[in-house]
Amino acid sequence: MNVPDPRYGGGSPSPSQLSRYLRTGSDPTLRRRRWIVGLSLLGAGMGQVVGAYQTGILRHIPDPPVGPFDSDRVDASDYAYRRASSPDGLMMVLTYAVTAWLAGAGGQDRARHKPVLPLLMTAKVATDVVTNVALAREEWRENKALCAWCQTATAVSTASLALALPEARRAWRRVRGG
Repeated sequence: MNVPDPRYGGGSPSPSQLSRYLRTGSDPTLRRRRWIVGLSLLGAGMGQVVGAYQTGILRHIPDPPVGPFDSDRVDASDYAYRRASSPDGLMMVLTYAVTAWLAGAGGQDRARHKPVLPLLMTAKVATDVVTNVALAREEWRENKALCAWCQTATAVSTASLALALPEARRAWRRVRGG
């Protein structure tokens, strides 16, 4: 059983306890949460590059020399501007920022004290994976090419989901009374 360290507070830690825990804690759940934050920042970075291209800040975004990638064509197509009258790269930045926030929210043993946080985070990441796969299919269908930056973001979401599941299972058991 994971017993909260009194230095970090149980339930609702003070801001200083939360700061200390997030910066210096070392439990396996926190390590996974840090990975999710880091991967989310990488995903947001992918969105920043795509968004910079889509708004004319960058004139070209490079692709790997192998594979079905043509990020310039995909990210300049109707497909990339269809939702919310906005370049989809900018929406990527927002969605990964929300994931990072959910991974960083809450103190030690949040699955026990605030189970909604890991459940929301996992639901968010699972939704991202499903959405990203559907968008990749649409991307391919309409362009016969893929955006390497977007597919990297899909891999980020998939890895984040795997990292989120252990804490979500504990939170779900807590909600169900276990």
